[in-house]
Amino acid sequence: MDGRNRSDVKPGMKVAVILKKDQRTGAKTEGIVKDLLTNSSFHPHGIKVRLEDGQVGRVSDIL
Repeated sequence: MDGRNRSDVKPGMKVAVILKKDQRTGAKTEGIVKDLLTNSSFHPHGIKVRLEDGQVGRVSDIL
C-alpha cells in the first residue's frame, strides 16, 4: 500500500507524506490523516491529504 489509491487512505491513519516544499528532495513528513483532498480514486503521485497538524501533502507511504 503506497497511498496512490484513495480507497487505501482513511482519516485517522498514520502516513508519511511529501509536502509541496519537499518535492525536490523527497523528504517525508509523518502524521495522522485528517481530510482527503483528492477526489479521484487514483493519483500517480499519491492521494493529497491534510494532516491533523494542518500540513498538506501527497501520501507516499501508509505506516
